[in-house]
Amino acid sequence: MKKTITAIALLLSVATAMAQDTTRTIAQSSSPSVKLYGFVRNYLTFDSRRTYTVVGGEYNMQPYDELWNEDHSEDLNAVQSLQMQALTSRFGVALTGPMICGWKTSGKLEGDFGGFGTNNTVLRLRLAYVKLEKCNSQFVVGQDWHPLSGDIMPEVLGMAAGAPFRAHSRTPQIRATQHWGAFGCTGALLWQLQYMNNGPRSAADPTSVASLDFANHALLPEGFLSFNFKQGAWYAQLGLDAQVLRPRTHAAMGGVTKKVDETVTSLTPTLYAQYVGDLWSVKFRTLLAQNTSHLNQLVGYAVTGVNEDGSWRYAPLQATISYLNIACGKKWRANLFLGYMKNLGAASDLYDFGTGDYRIYMKGGEEFTHLNSLYRIAPSVSYNVQAFNLGLEYEWTACTYGDLATNGSILLDDHLHRVANHRICLMVKYNF
Repeated sequence: MKKTITAIALLLSVATAMAQDTTRTIAQSSSPSVKLYGFVRNYLTFDSRRTYTVVGGEYNMQPYDELWNEDHSEDLNAVQSLQMQALTSRFGVALTGPMICGWKTSGKLEGDFGGFGTNNTVLRLRLAYVKLEKCNSQFVVGQDWHPLSGDIMPEVLGMAAGAPFRAHSRTPQIRATQHWGAFGCTGALLWQLQYMNNGPRSAADPTSVASLDFANHALLPEGFLSFNFKQGAWYAQLGLDAQVLRPRTHAAMGGVTKKVDETVTSLTPTLYAQYVGDLWSVKFRTLLAQNTSHLNQLVGYAVTGVNEDGSWRYAPLQATISYLNIACGKKWRANLFLGYMKNLGAASDLYDFGTGDYRIYMKGGEEFTHLNSLYRIAPSVSYNVQAFNLGLEYEWTACTYGDLATNGSILLDDHLHRVANHRICLMVKYNF
């Protein structure tokens, strides 16, 4: 009798455990799981001169050109600065949802404090998307990294993550990826939000300003298509980005304001390759960039003519932009970033509105219309123990400025001079 009771009790225990496991499995498959992640990050940075920066100075783009005083005795831009900020501390929620018709569902919501109000930093949306995955297919809808940025980024310590040599943007999109073994294809339609192109402020005011209107009024979303290869530690991508902007919707002609239909189209091919092993990492990307100011790069477009109805003709500016990143180590990790950009100008002559009044629209405005080339060398070392990271980086960024030309090349190889900034960056980071 005791044996029977014992056996029944054992069976009941096993059945109860199985029921609990089944209930837990059903609960997991029918309701989303939530995982909180993020980090606290502080930067202490020193710059040897005034530089063009964004996100409160964290994104170091390039040094300003020389600005000499009246007797040419002092460069007024040769001013040092020191700052410390924690505004890029980040938090996010990773969601894992139920299976729907065989599709695995997930999502992500992520933010930091890198947005800016009138006087203070404010909460900024970084990522907000839904992902569907099944077999070798993947769909993403929402705000995610631009396909030219993605998760394939250099390992620099600075917040800019290699910009302006690396395309840097997070943007609303619809993206699809399909894999066939080691090969894959990615296509995306993208809209602008936080990262925008520049253009004329209004029909009456031609000064440069960043706005969503230039992309939204064109109606056509930005398009991206790439063919990918992944095998073990190797990954390669060959892609093309296409964009159409509508800089102005109306213009004044003969004292009458009328609607105009003017657009500028740009095509940006890219090649990317990387090797990521246990200790070594090598990453390389090159772009033949056209009008990529919305990707935190110093390439825009210019007016090349005026039509009879008052509308303008445009041509995208072009540049070759490349970077190479080499890293080695684990607990102690050394990294070297090399970046290069060369301005190739426009495909046709610029239009002179009178007395050298040329309309060029690019990130940073008129400050950088005479940029010839840009270089960066950034070695760094970091100490990494579990959730703790401590890093030191030296960043040398140099610009070659020249005279503005109007013959399509934008810059003549005349009166060229180099200006450099030395940045030292100390980073302390704790992950959770």
